Amino acid sequence: MNIVVCVKYVPDAQAERTFDASDNTTDRENVDGLLSELDEYAVEEALKIVEAGEGEVTVLTVGPDRAADAIKKSLQMGADKGVHVSDAAIHGSDAVGTSLVLAEAIKKLGADAPVDLVITGMASTDGTMGVVPTMLSERLGLPAVTFASELTVEGGAGGTVTIRRDGDASTQTIAASLPALVSVTDQINEPRYPSFKGIMAAKKKPVEQWSLADLGLQPSQVGLEAAWTKVESFAARPPRTQGEIVTDEGDGGSRLAEFLSARKFV
Repeated sequence: MNIVVCVKYVPDAQAERTFDASDNTTDRENVDGLLSELDEYAVEEALKIVEAGEGEVTVLTVGPDRAADAIKKSLQMGADKGVHVSDAAIHGSDAVGTSLVLAEAIKKLGADAPVDLVITGMASTDGTMGVVPTMLSERLGLPAVTFASELTVEGGAGGTVTIRRDGDASTQTIAASLPALVSVTDQINEPRYPSFKGIMAAKKKPVEQWSLADLGLQPSQVGLEAAWTKVESFAARPPRTQGEIVTDEGDGGSRLAEFLSARKFV
């Protein structure tokens, strides 16, 4: 099977994240970054599928030079090769623009060997929108089987993919014919840690770097100016203020009710 996993380089959630004051985009230069945690589950699931049968896993990312670290981590986990789409014109792209670049990159990958399965995380840990997988499937003309907490492939390439989707009130079993796109949740597996052998092997694995021109795209189709959504303004979260301590002298319950009612919590 030929599997493509879309991964993203995101600011570390443990760091002090903010926006770039010059254009209100996410500040990716002054904060440490890493492979999105939710994408690790997608990489792991692709590796499990290939290890149970045969095929190869290609990781695909879109982003600045530092986004190569997301590919590096995926290769250390066991992916076979990587593709990094990097172009200054991509800066500021929203979900619509990102899905366009990813779709054209996957089409280019499929020109040599058809892509049987595209796997993504359920969302990125910076934008947390969760809409790119469905947008991507629409652009590729593939069935979208989203939010998988369990995934099985039968019949190999040209077979079927079946997932279990766990909701608040029910569990659904959904099947689709391959090729297809699947997004996975953080309940699907436990991502492996790169071994020393995997870290050393990753240094020899091929990584291609493509520009917009390589994908047949124009700068005007992506970037901040072409974005459908933009951050208009931002402000630092105000510091916490000291709370009010209420000594219960028989009226604690009523004072609590008044507090909640004044703020329309009840």
